Amino acid sequence: MRYPIVLFAFCLLAHRASAQNESVLRQAFEGKVVVVKIDMPATSKGVDVYPLDPMAVDFREVAQRLKDNSTSLRIGQQVMVTKVFVKKNSHVEFQLGGGGYGTFGDNTSDGSGLNSVNQGETRAEKALRDSIKKAQGPTKRKQFEKELASVRAERERENARAQAEAKQAQSVIEANLRARRAESGSRFNVRYRNGIPPDALTPDGLMRALAQYVDFGGGGAVASGGASSGTPGQALTSGGGSRSSPASIRKGLLLEDVEAMFGPAATADERKEGTLTVLKRTYRKDGQKILASFVNGVLIDFSITPQ
Repeated sequence: MRYPIVLFAFCLLAHRASAQNESVLRQAFEGKVVVVKIDMPATSKGVDVYPLDPMAVDFREVAQRLKDNSTSLRIGQQVMVTKVFVKKNSHVEFQLGGGGYGTFGDNTSDGSGLNSVNQGETRAEKALRDSIKKAQGPTKRKQFEKELASVRAERERENARAQAEAKQAQSVIEANLRARRAESGSRFNVRYRNGIPPDALTPDGLMRALAQYVDFGGGGAVASGGASSGTPGQALTSGGGSRSSPASIRKGLLLEDVEAMFGPAATADERKEGTLTVLKRTYRKDGQKILASFVNGVLIDFSITPQ
């Protein structure tokens, strides 16, 4: 019984770690605005990125998805990150502007199954055909044949009208579908063939994986909202430190990196936000106050204001 219990405990810890990593990524990116560097297909299939492969993106596959689904995001377009989702241990979904058409709740019908029902020979036609066979004399037969031709022509007109209405309805459905696709965004699927490496589940790791395809602003994650945070990519220059420190503050840095830049925190606080423990730190340097939030020792948010 010991081994199943150990295995269950290991799986539970792995699940909790994955959930915490996802929460860090969500807080670092969701709601931020980025710029795409490639055209993105209007489908929830998005673009697959294999950062560890010699060719990270199969652009022939991207071209086919663009052809099949049209383009929802174009090179240089600004778009909001709407969802970051860690899918088991295989890949990270980085959803933009809604994640692409075909997500849960989208009606993916293209109207191709919308056909009119053609009415076949009616009872009246069958009765007239029988009357023609039994007609006595050419005059009566011609009368029945004329009536049959008239009834058949009316049925064919109704069938033609129904087909035209069905085609018109299908055209409307297809036009609405194209419009919805164009407004539904797209996504990157950052995939790893042998499981996601731990460093890939950090904001810095995800930005490195997508650096060729997404502009996060100044090489880092977008600063937190509000006038005090500055524009995307705005950075505070490092004042040095006892160890080799990063050149600027940005999301994804470790706690020790930030303290190497600014020294010990002036104030420190710890609070629970859902299942996460968030560390709040205040730093003061060069006449500026830096408010920083950390989860698992990783910087997820910050703001800079004058003292």
